[in-house]
Amino acid sequence: MNWISFSHGAALCASLIVTIGAQNAFVLRQGIMRAHVGKIVLLCALSDFILIGAGVGGASALVSRYPVFIHTLLYVGLAYLTWFGISALRRALRPSGKVLDAQGSDASRVASSTASARETQRTIPIILMTLAFTWLNPHVYLDTFLLIGTAGAREPEGARTAFALGAMAVSAGWFVAIGYGARVLAPLFRRANAWRVLDGAIGGMVLLLALAQFR
Repeated sequence: MNWISFSHGAALCASLIVTIGAQNAFVLRQGIMRAHVGKIVLLCALSDFILIGAGVGGASALVSRYPVFIHTLLYVGLAYLTWFGISALRRALRPSGKVLDAQGSDASRVASSTASARETQRTIPIILMTLAFTWLNPHVYLDTFLLIGTAGAREPEGARTAFALGAMAVSAGWFVAIGYGARVLAPLFRRANAWRVLDGAIGGMVLLLALAQFR
């Protein structure tokens, strides 16, 4: 196992996945309600495994055939990553009260309706919703195939599997953490300072990793 490449994949995936987007907000909400958490976490993790594996493997083949085109796409993705990091730092300096209030009120409202949610939610609709949040999200393809895939393709040939495994490990750990740890974390993120610290950490890490990929 090439642990350096493993750490590269883990760090890049961590910088991309640790953000409260549509998919993560859905997982967090279901975790707060304790409704179908195991199914949702498993589906999200397996979907990421497929996308990461396809990204690293597919991008490797495309880089060998169309190196200029793929590297151009990579730099477009890195520009997006840089913008994302700057946006996170701006949110850390000037947090949006509306978003923070929505997160807090949503957390308390969802927590209070836990019992009814367990009774009304069905397995098949939840599975379909989880797949939709994953596979119909354009950012998933940008993150996993373009950014993670092309970054993995630039690792030494024998180390690409380790890179992919590092990314997959972080992905699985993240979904387990927000799915099963949601009820513990929810009260903390009702505070504006918690969101500012999270956004500041995300922004700094994303910018450092974007800078590291310009080689």
